[in-house]
Amino acid sequence: MAGKNIKVLLVEDNPGDVFLLQELLKEVSTVVVELMPVERLSEALNYLAKEVFDVILLDLSLPDSQGLETFVMAHLQAKATPIIVLTGIDDETLATRAMQQGAQDYLVKGQVTGDLLVRSMRYAIERQRADDALRHSEERFRVALKNSPIFVYNQDQELRYTWVYNPPSGVTVEEILGKQDLDIIPVEDAQRLITIKRGVLTTGIGTREEVSITIKDTTRYYDLTVEPLRNEAQEVVGVTCASIDISERQAALRDRKLAEEKIREQAALLDVTTDAICVRDLNNQIIFWNQGAETLYGWKATETWGKNASELLYDEPSPEIEAALLQTLSKGKWQGELTKLTKMDKEILVASRWSLVCDEQGKPKSILTVDTDITEKKHLEAQLFRAQRLESIGTLASGIAHDLNNILTPILAGAQLLPLKFPDADERTRHLLEILEINARRGADLVKQVLSFARGVEGKRITLQLKHIIVEVGKILKETFPKSIEISTDVPQDLWMVSGDSTQLHQVLMNLCVNARDAMANGGTLSISAENLLIDENYARMNLEAKEGPYIVITVSDTGVGIPREILDRIFEPFFTTKDVGQGTGLGLSTVLGIIKSHGGFVNVYSEPGSGTSFKVYLPAVGGMETLSPENLPPQIGHGELILVVDDEVAIQEITKTSLETHNYKTLIASDGIEAIALYAKNRDKISVVLMDMMLPSLDGLTAIRTLQKINPQVRIIASSGLMSDNKLSAAAAIGINTFLSKPYTVNELLLSLQKVLS
Repeated sequence: MAGKNIKVLLVEDNPGDVFLLQELLKEVSTVVVELMPVERLSEALNYLAKEVFDVILLDLSLPDSQGLETFVMAHLQAKATPIIVLTGIDDETLATRAMQQGAQDYLVKGQVTGDLLVRSMRYAIERQRADDALRHSEERFRVALKNSPIFVYNQDQELRYTWVYNPPSGVTVEEILGKQDLDIIPVEDAQRLITIKRGVLTTGIGTREEVSITIKDTTRYYDLTVEPLRNEAQEVVGVTCASIDISERQAALRDRKLAEEKIREQAALLDVTTDAICVRDLNNQIIFWNQGAETLYGWKATETWGKNASELLYDEPSPEIEAALLQTLSKGKWQGELTKLTKMDKEILVASRWSLVCDEQGKPKSILTVDTDITEKKHLEAQLFRAQRLESIGTLASGIAHDLNNILTPILAGAQLLPLKFPDADERTRHLLEILEINARRGADLVKQVLSFARGVEGKRITLQLKHIIVEVGKILKETFPKSIEISTDVPQDLWMVSGDSTQLHQVLMNLCVNARDAMANGGTLSISAENLLIDENYARMNLEAKEGPYIVITVSDTGVGIPREILDRIFEPFFTTKDVGQGTGLGLSTVLGIIKSHGGFVNVYSEPGSGTSFKVYLPAVGGMETLSPENLPPQIGHGELILVVDDEVAIQEITKTSLETHNYKTLIASDGIEAIALYAKNRDKISVVLMDMMLPSLDGLTAIRTLQKINPQVRIIASSGLMSDNKLSAAAAIGINTFLSKPYTVNELLLSLQKVLS
């Protein structure tokens, strides 16, 4: 109805109510309402006899008519016009009876707003149109059935025929109604039908079968569809069946199935191979694409048929492709290595064999290509060459380390002896000597690390406090990184201890910070923080590398360019780098992962292109455990509240659902923002809290939250994410979302967040 005037007949004898409705409608700017007020039912009936209205607003208490009879008379006069009943607070029962008689809606006087009135009128008009469309559809359905060969019928729960239309030749409606299949057809056929229909009655799920039925000594074949028949309460009360006689085409169908089976067997042989097999015509259009090609290139067969192979698999024309095509057409075959593109624009290297296919007269008709992925093989060869170079570098490093130790030994000894020789040195001199000793020890530790890398020797593990390493790294960064990068550290005083190699852990932090620096060419913020974390069973199930127990979490975050989603899974691969040749070896993050795993820990990374990256390093804590503070104690269980969990990760959906239901909550699950909105609109009065992931497919979390707030401004929401950028945090806070839950979260963290928003 958007953009169209609504013509309304108002039947109301109270001038005050008429004036109020007119004023309310003036407040609504989205639609123009032409209001025709009358005080008596007789006047309304006269108008309805001469004019057409979009909707009728009808008071049931009029000077010349009272009660339900008022509606009945108006409805008889204008059956095609939707009626909205106006009633007082004490007359809602009468209004409900009017709706049972055909009224589209009712409004309580004194509780009506302009927007509500317009929405109600629009709803009434649309519903009336839907009812009219349904009646017309039913009429067309009856006409269609009359000229159709389809046998349609209903059966109750005892499978007695209750309605029959267009029965098979030789059988009348009177012979079928009230009877069961056993009364009409042979036992074997009847039992088969009963089994099918009983299955639909039990499961509530329709089915389609091909059946043979003998009627009066004649066997016919039918395509039978059986659907559940439901009442207004959606209870299954019978079945609706439709059957089409397919006897004439049964023989042809059997022949076709045999031919199709033979074709499937031949196609299966091609699909068994892991090679990508493609056939294209002489115009380079694809006419065959096997499963191996689907797996290798990512395109489904249905997406490739009729497409130009060059446009699909190559970024731009190349001399190699032209040469391969010319040789295939002239000599009948070609083979070599080609670089092709997958559906995700990923370059892969294939060993390709081309063969010319000719028809029975020997004329070329198509080209068959068989591609084998050799990308990994080439990568392994390149890694082998790099490893050989690194082995040589390691041998050289061993010799250099020996000389460095010789140089550092007197420096370190001197740094330790000088304070003894000059006990009265001033504070600045003592500080310089302390710096000299610390850096000499650091140099010695670095030499040990070089030897460890060259020889594969594991570093020495001691119980240490990471706070000192983080503070030291922070000082180094502030002195060496560009001033455009702001460095911040946040380490609690009660940070737990870890068992590890200080030099290796120092290297981990430096590698992560250097990567963060490279991601912020134009400046930004680099943050290093640490916290204690007690991992429980729930957290461990969400991250398979974690084990139950105390951990220390070091977080290195930047506000740089972020990591594209398509390479996020590859960043820890040895030698994988996005930097230019000579600017990186691709060993930085693989070294980080190797060191942390050797310490019994694990690494998580969260990134959003354009909004930065956050690396979380988890290391097992050692030493005594602190007494749990009140906020870390197990929170109270729920009271049956319904929680809508919105997340696109199935594993997180399942573990969150289990955790909540274990603690006496109920759950609804949505996989994206659109589904979340639909579920909330349907269950808004039942849902207590929405747990919303901020990074969702189809419709992001922030947009979904805004939509939910339009549906219900008081909706309670917990925002959840592995990485929340400053922009999204600000946007979420601006719309009133102040409760955030960082992934992965423990059961206590989840329940405490729920208690916070429910209190």
